[in-house]
Amino acid sequence: MRVVFGREALFSVAALLISALVVQTLYATLIRPHAEAILALPEAKEGAPPGTQTGPTRNLRSVFVILKDYEQETALILACWALALIGHQARAVTRNRRLLSRQYVDVGEGHVVLPDDARAYARPLESLPAEEQDMLLPRALMVALNRFGATRSVQDSAEAVRAECENEVDRLDAQLSMVRFTAWAIPAVGFVGTVRGIGRALQDAQGALHGDISGVTLGLGVTFNATLTALIAAILVMFFLHQLQQAQDRLVLDARMYIDRRLIRHMRVH
Repeated sequence: MRVVFGREALFSVAALLISALVVQTLYATLIRPHAEAILALPEAKEGAPPGTQTGPTRNLRSVFVILKDYEQETALILACWALALIGHQARAVTRNRRLLSRQYVDVGEGHVVLPDDARAYARPLESLPAEEQDMLLPRALMVALNRFGATRSVQDSAEAVRAECENEVDRLDAQLSMVRFTAWAIPAVGFVGTVRGIGRALQDAQGALHGDISGVTLGLGVTFNATLTALIAAILVMFFLHQLQQAQDRLVLDARMYIDRRLIRHMRVH
């Protein structure tokens, strides 16, 4: 189990570093150069007759201008990190779900499993690779057979399976704690951009009194762009997080049903 937690921590750190590197590269080579080029263009004159404006004008609604600030970059890094963690957990769910199509306990219709048979049925599970034994379905089957052989009680075996599945739900929920943190941190980063943009707009308010509103416009642009980017990123992360949680819950329920149908209902004390 310590090895598993070590791998999870290593993957989390590696995913964060790779997300930061990819997003930073994208900003340095594409987003910020295009944004600076757009902001260097002249502003469109309000009320100018059509056709009088020569050459391209500044477009503050460009996606490059919206994403150019550091708060948006941080929000995107956190979003990419969260999506990588979600993808990693989704891959684990997919691997566990594939096991539901395997015949781990071969009990035909009309056959029964007695307490003395528990050891024989558990032996093939013990011969599985260690990584596969740690997965939900083989682990819960082993728990059911060991409890049945030890207590000679079908009810105790069913309760042991239920407790094991509840522990799995808690474990899966704990693994998503970092994703929940990023889902909270992304809007917080957007709020930092909002505060910074308002502060920048207030600093340039004196110029607005003399007719130059460009500084106020850019400051308010930082405010709205940071909020917009953070909210979209947070919505995206929360959507995939809830999809993953649904898949995990279905996996645990299907595993309990598998054990009930293929093992528990065949158990007899005498």
